[in-house]
Amino acid sequence: QVQLVESGGGLVQAGGSLRLSCAASGRTSSIYFMGWFRQAPGKEREFVAGISWSGGRTYYADSVKGRFTISRDNAKNTVYLQMNSLKPEDTGVYYCAASTRVAVITTPLGYDHWGQGTQVTVSS
Repeated sequence: QVQLVESGGGLVQAGGSLRLSCAASGRTSSIYFMGWFRQAPGKEREFVAGISWSGGRTYYADSVKGRFTISRDNAKNTVYLQMNSLKPEDTGVYYCAASTRVAVITTPLGYDHWGQGTQVTVSS
């Protein structure tokens, strides 16, 4: 099993920045791909960014390209999401997820393990 714990959410004004962290524990050797998702009230959970656990290749949703950066520190078993130039539409609960499938996955169904989520609220 893999356990994921997110932190770093909060309230920020539009144009501001936040950095989310996701600490992984347990069978981290089974992880191939890590993703960040978000879910706004009344909307489906959507892919935000992803990173391969070993190689570090990154992937982004079009809506966050150029503003968000995903990175990982394998020594700390931690994945980060640096969010800059935040917009009110970035508001939602942000979830960290881990997949053991050898593939780049941008849909929630492809992930085996999820964190509890952290709230991000961007005020206008």
